[in-house]
Amino acid sequence: MRKKIIIIVVIFIFFLSLIATYQFYPPTFNLKKGNIKLEYGQKYREPGFKVTRFGHDYTSKVKKQNHIDYKKIGTYDIDYQIKIGFMTFTKTRKVKIVDDEKPIITLNGDLTKTICPNAEYQEEGYKATDNYDGDLTKKVKVKNENGLIYYSVVDSSKNKTEITRQIIKEDKTPPQITLNGKNETIYKGTSYQDKGASVTDNCDNNLNIKTSGTVDTNKIGTYTITYEVTDLSGNVSSVKRTVKVIEKPAQSSKPGVIYLTFDDGPNEGTTNVILDILKEENVKATFFVTGKGPDYLIQREYNEGHTVGLHTYSHNYQSVYSSSNNYYQDLYQIQNRVKNLTGYESKIIRFPGGSSNTVSKKYSSGIMTYLTKDVVNKGFKYYDWNISSGDAGETTSSSGVYNNVIKSLSKNRSNIILMHDIKPYTRDALRNIIKYGKNNGYTFEKITMNTPMVTHKVNN
Repeated sequence: MRKKIIIIVVIFIFFLSLIATYQFYPPTFNLKKGNIKLEYGQKYREPGFKVTRFGHDYTSKVKKQNHIDYKKIGTYDIDYQIKIGFMTFTKTRKVKIVDDEKPIITLNGDLTKTICPNAEYQEEGYKATDNYDGDLTKKVKVKNENGLIYYSVVDSSKNKTEITRQIIKEDKTPPQITLNGKNETIYKGTSYQDKGASVTDNCDNNLNIKTSGTVDTNKIGTYTITYEVTDLSGNVSSVKRTVKVIEKPAQSSKPGVIYLTFDDGPNEGTTNVILDILKEENVKATFFVTGKGPDYLIQREYNEGHTVGLHTYSHNYQSVYSSSNNYYQDLYQIQNRVKNLTGYESKIIRFPGGSSNTVSKKYSSGIMTYLTKDVVNKGFKYYDWNISSGDAGETTSSSGVYNNVIKSLSKNRSNIILMHDIKPYTRDALRNIIKYGKNNGYTFEKITMNTPMVTHKVNN
């Protein structure tokens, strides 16, 4: 009997041990990839896990606890818990958040900077940022060595960044020379005073200008004055000024000759009648035409043997005299009109207002001084007048025009008479002026390229 009791007790203890073993025996946690390393800013993604015990799968019953603080680097736990019976079992996965990313340094300006040989580099600025630490600009260390500037910074995770800016001390830019004044045209026998030049340089100051070349004012020709500058780096610049010496235009040397000249036409009702009178009196005249009026009258002037000169296309003082370029644009425009109508390229001109005009001062100081020489240099001849009929001013009668002309005639010189073929009182006075001239021993001619110029004193 006692033996049976012992056997029963042993069996009970055995089964009790089995039950205890079953209750306390831990499950197997299979964590895929084990402990994990994340870069700062990267989010944790569960790689997977499995929990088994005695062949039974408990995975679906596992509860996870995530203790990660994504704002800070460090090592964090992810706990996997499961309760079996009255026992709770836990497995921990270690997640380490690290910062392996280097800071970024951004330089203002170029990585390669060229400066003057005698200059010191002026820092253009920089900025350093880090994915974890943020703005690290104040922690950047700068070192200047042998033409290289090193910028370096280390973040809190000991990640280091270094970049380099190269400084090249070099000057390949030549100096800039600016002429004082323009190319010049002067008359033979006058004096020439060079206006010089100025120089600027990107690196050097107080550079000297070397001037070479001479002008022989007693000999007609084209002369060149050269201005040359070499900077401290050996860069050379030069500019040239052209000085033309021309013959001073001869004044009229035909005493007793009358040149009838008409400005501002053609005009229907006056110019055509004037042409009729000239034809009947067998007298040739000179017409300084504009861009207005009928084409056929310009053709008639030319076909009947008169000189078709150039006055102005627009007769707009502000436009014509605002610059030399504007003047020539206007001049060539009226020259082309005459050429297109007649086939003749006229080079006989009269300035709007004459060469002595002062109205041009409002728009360009000194322009008449320049133009009176330059037009001659370009092959033109310009003609002013020494008798004014007054028909552009207060004289508004044919008798007034007639008297203004005949009282000013002289046999001791040539007589270039200023009239306007757009005025009816000039038209009506013309025949009597011609008759007076013929009756008093004067002759009539038209202006040609062989006619000596009659010019005024230039006032601008």
